[in-house]
Amino acid sequence: MRMNTLRPPGSLALLLSCSLAAATAAAQDPPAAPQEPALGLRAQAELGFLAVGRHFIQLGRDGSRVDYRDDAAQTNLYTFARASIEVDVRRRHLFTFLYQPLQIDSTTTLARDLRIDGATFAAGTPMRARYGFPFFRAGWAYDVLPEADRELAFGVGLQLRNASIEFESVDGRTFRQRNDVGPVPLLRARGRFPVAARGFFAFELDGIYAPISVINGSDNEVTGAILDASVRVGWRVVRHVDTFVNLRYIGGGAVGQGDPTSSSDGYQSNWLHFMTVSLGATLDSRP
Repeated sequence: MRMNTLRPPGSLALLLSCSLAAATAAAQDPPAAPQEPALGLRAQAELGFLAVGRHFIQLGRDGSRVDYRDDAAQTNLYTFARASIEVDVRRRHLFTFLYQPLQIDSTTTLARDLRIDGATFAAGTPMRARYGFPFFRAGWAYDVLPEADRELAFGVGLQLRNASIEFESVDGRTFRQRNDVGPVPLLRARGRFPVAARGFFAFELDGIYAPISVINGSDNEVTGAILDASVRVGWRVVRHVDTFVNLRYIGGGAVGQGDPTSSSDGYQSNWLHFMTVSLGATLDSRP
């Protein structure tokens, strides 16, 4: 008696062969890369020095044009510091929150008479001068480059100025002060590009030039401007940590008729040009 051997149909044999080949190929493929988080977080700090290039102020229409370097001895190097937090959404939308302290104090004996907001500081008077211009700034920018290792972003920002200007004779008999708090809208641009294996070059620009009345809706005929521009070179020291050297220009001011007070007619003209050199570090949640 001859027994028939059971043979699988041709289609079933083909299916088994294809399944075995697919399983073998899958076992040899590398595992899929984990998906990058949608949100990235960066903390950044700078510390260095600030030098006054030129700085002039006039308070009151009959006031003297005070040269802060020559008249108020702002010729030293002053401490400069800056801190910021940044959140990015899928590396394209960049939200920045920044605080910049800025205060310059100096003491000198006047070489000439100075008229400041209706008060006269006579030549030979020991005088203290303080120029404070700390500010808070929030900004948004959109990165137009798709590559993860480079950036070119454009956007807008809003700065809150918190100015305090003081002149005081050392004996306390003569004192003048101006305080000013207000919003400043900004246009912004920034970029970052790789250099060699772990280095990078970056720049930032924040600024505007506009009538103050257009910005805050007041009746004061004051024109203001600001420019905060920097370039830096840096190095990825370890994963998630950058260090850099930064050169920054901070300039701007305002001129025009403000609100009068009991001791001032409200007129001011104030223009400054500062340079800073700083060392900085960034802690980045993204690799």
